[in-house]
Amino acid sequence: MGRKLISWLWPALAGLVIAALLLLLFPQLGGRTPPVEQAPLPTVAQPVERESRPAPEIEQAAPLSRDQGPVSYAEAVERAAPAVVNIYSSRIVERDEHPLMSDPFFGQFYGDDLPSQQRMLSSLGSGVIVSRDGYVLTNHHVINGADQIQVALRDGRETLAEVIGTDPESDLAVLHIELDDLPVIALSDSNRVAVGDVALAIGNPFGVGQTVTMGIISATGRSHLGLNAYEDFIQTDAAINPGNSGGALIDPEGALVGINTAIFSRSGGSQGIGFAIPANLARNILEELVTQGRVIRGWLGIEAQQMTPELALSFGLQTPQGVVIAGVMTDGPADRAGLRPGDVLLEVDGRPILDARAAMSDIAAIAPGAELPLTVIRGGQPREVILEVGERPTPATPNGPERRP
Repeated sequence: MGRKLISWLWPALAGLVIAALLLLLFPQLGGRTPPVEQAPLPTVAQPVERESRPAPEIEQAAPLSRDQGPVSYAEAVERAAPAVVNIYSSRIVERDEHPLMSDPFFGQFYGDDLPSQQRMLSSLGSGVIVSRDGYVLTNHHVINGADQIQVALRDGRETLAEVIGTDPESDLAVLHIELDDLPVIALSDSNRVAVGDVALAIGNPFGVGQTVTMGIISATGRSHLGLNAYEDFIQTDAAINPGNSGGALIDPEGALVGINTAIFSRSGGSQGIGFAIPANLARNILEELVTQGRVIRGWLGIEAQQMTPELALSFGLQTPQGVVIAGVMTDGPADRAGLRPGDVLLEVDGRPILDARAAMSDIAAIAPGAELPLTVIRGGQPREVILEVGERPTPATPNGPERRP
């Protein structure tokens, strides 16, 4: 009997030992997430003096009426569609005159005098005219790196556009065109958008011509998508396809709700998950790019690492709140305030940090030069620090796992 019991127990004990070793070697199998690697801090860009511009005059749309829905949205489309433009951006690249010229064997006979010729690469997107003095909102990725930008209106007029400014961190850009009697779109208060509202997307998908698709608002306040540094997306199932980027997402009365920006897709086409930058955020960035030439955001000069339950225990915290300061930029605001790598940032201006991205957005809204009280933990002890907020430098274009329409 004893031998039979041992023969049953031995496989069970061996299985427990193997499971413990697997959990030790691969902690993610137990639900634990390894620390997130952070991108290196950007270099500080020096402000460039520029000509001052007055803020553009924007038409404010009346609050949306949520009475019985109409049978047709033709009137809303007729109000908004003339202000939605096609954007053709082009850049010049060098290419070898013959494929063999790129071969090192043939290249050694020519040295640096390889014959080459220029060719033009073109991309297609959309934009929205938001003021009668010619300002056009579009996406940064639509015109990024372009040598020439052409804007085509629905009425058949075409013109070249000037880039007033771009903001890679929100993926917005402002163009200016010189034409008379421009159609404009009114901007809604995107804070009043509700899940379930009807939404229509207007753009130029695949270059087939201006197209309108319909859906609803699927969600608001979408973030943590890895698309942009600052995210507050409106999600919609209105079909958004390549060529729709920078186009308009409108409400049933023809007012601008957001700027269509990105989609999640396995095929490259619409699968019912599209994202638009809210009209309120677009308006704020438009005004700063026009009047300042750049978007001014508050900045601490730290590299933050997301807090995990394991890190929280190591710092003596009961809950995984706050962020770990993984790096401090030399002579940045945090460095001058005495913060060090390994400090845990718990509170900003008396508000606990529960979400690192939300805290980043809150800090960005603080004017550079303002004094900001912080609560940090160092060596297990809380400390109060007063920091002078700096201006966030312009980073390189963010990259994400998205598909840009």
